[in-house]
Amino acid sequence: MSEPRQNMVAFLDPDRKLEDYKEITQWLQESRINKAITFSTPVYKSLFKEFWNSTHIIKVDGKELILGQVNKFNVDVSPKILNPVLELQDDASAPDTIRIMCTRGCLLRMKCTGDIFASQINKACIPLRYKFLFHVLVQCISNSRARYDMAGNDLAGLMFIYANMKENLRRTRSQTSGNKFWMYPRFMQLIMNVQHPGLPKADNDILKIDAMFEQSLRIFKGFVAKGYTESDPSRKMFGALKNTQYVPPTNDKWRPDDSQSDDEEPKLKKMMEDKFGRKNLDSSESERDSEDGDDRGNAGATAASAPCDTGASTSCTAGTSSAGGDAEDTKSDDNQPEPGY
Repeated sequence: MSEPRQNMVAFLDPDRKLEDYKEITQWLQESRINKAITFSTPVYKSLFKEFWNSTHIIKVDGKELILGQVNKFNVDVSPKILNPVLELQDDASAPDTIRIMCTRGCLLRMKCTGDIFASQINKACIPLRYKFLFHVLVQCISNSRARYDMAGNDLAGLMFIYANMKENLRRTRSQTSGNKFWMYPRFMQLIMNVQHPGLPKADNDILKIDAMFEQSLRIFKGFVAKGYTESDPSRKMFGALKNTQYVPPTNDKWRPDDSQSDDEEPKLKKMMEDKFGRKNLDSSESERDSEDGDDRGNAGATAASAPCDTGASTSCTAGTSSAGGDAEDTKSDDNQPEPGY
């Protein structure tokens, strides 16, 4: 019921040895998710198991709260608890989702070669810097228990950590064979340590959790070279990734109207017309976003992945599988590690 590569510890090249990752690793080190992806703590299997086997959802003052027990002590989980413990610095009044049109525009700006209309994007379809960003999000803070090549649109919202925990509790017995997936071991151990620092711990009770390391990034780059042809000129960082003081444009756009950079909107509109037809383009944007929102929510809440567009590059097919399964594709860069990885 646990997976060593889920909720793993990121390696962000602190000595800046790897030039290809320099921009994105520096941004991740300075970002609000730095602690969530890098902190390491021993996780005690018996405590972790007891928490997940006792958890249920309750309502307090009209708001849902996850409640579990460890050694007869209550362990509470909510956004108000996750936010300070993981130092996410989230604004409670800010939206926790990003409009799907903005997500698609950003994927085009990244030079994604896959199907931007799918509910999930294969990492093989984007250039190295963004592929590593997706890789970190999927393996360090997502709810994935397998198929780590796929990134759902819901990764845009950081507080989806809590939403994934609730979804894990609500899955039916037929979906889980009567068991819950032991999700987020690092996060839950940290919360237990904060709420109950005196819990009994034994060295022979430590749960295995994988960590990235320098060699894994070199291997990662090798697989990228096989699966993705970089644009010319190569796609650089943009928006807040390039400038930490970046102020996003209004109306959920991915570029200011007066921007001198590439304008992906005509291309996106043409792609939408080809895929959905002109009639759908004339319908209300809110109605279309509502439909896309369903796909976005389902992408992160289930183990299903949408296959890449048949017209996309062949590299985009690696890592896809039939909906609902946990089986991993042997062509995946995540599933054929080099010796010692």
